[in-house]
Amino acid sequence: MTLPILTVLQARVLATLMEKARTVPDSYPLTLNNVLSGCNQKSSRDPVMNVDESQAQQALDALKQTGVVREASGQRTTRYEHNFQRAYGVPEQSAVLLGLLMLRGPQTAAELRLNTERWYRFADISSVEGFLDELQERAPEKGGPLVVKLARAPGAREQRWAHLLCGAEHAALASTAAALQGDPTQATELMQRVNTLEDEVRLLRATVQSLCAELGVAAPLSPPGQID
Repeated sequence: MTLPILTVLQARVLATLMEKARTVPDSYPLTLNNVLSGCNQKSSRDPVMNVDESQAQQALDALKQTGVVREASGQRTTRYEHNFQRAYGVPEQSAVLLGLLMLRGPQTAAELRLNTERWYRFADISSVEGFLDELQERAPEKGGPLVVKLARAPGAREQRWAHLLCGAEHAALASTAAALQGDPTQATELMQRVNTLEDEVRLLRATVQSLCAELGVAAPLSPPGQID
């Protein structure tokens, strides 16, 4: 089973759909404007983004191609809904944890239990840890691990968890940001700069592959460990 590697923006769009499906079901499925507003929220988001309509639409179109998002049928205005649980083969509880990690960045199990209250009520922290452990130990035939437990940040009592839906490189950078907890501004700026660079690299790679296809030559292979 091969799972798509999401860009940071695609992860934000997807998680916004997952959030609104649970917290404002009367407004779900979402219009493009709803998605845009959710992506650019100033609260419960890390990092805070400034996404424009064109970027949101491109992310939705890309997610539709992978089957993770689909257009809702029977609507006069185009609306979108997620298909996360089926696409990734995870239960409700795991989907909730992954959605929160995509929206709010690395968190401890205790933070996740608190932050998921409006999505799903976990009985205790150990139940959160149980689902996180399952996500970390997923077999390769199921797509491999979807979360990783980060190294303990200086001065922190608990380790944080990060999602792997944007690739291992992004999670490693999240770990670096966690190590900068003493300076939140520096950490946020670092993640924003990295997110921008990752998106630019993916765009450049897609452009190179397109040009190679037009010229009829083989596209260069990415070295192992680099951004896909």
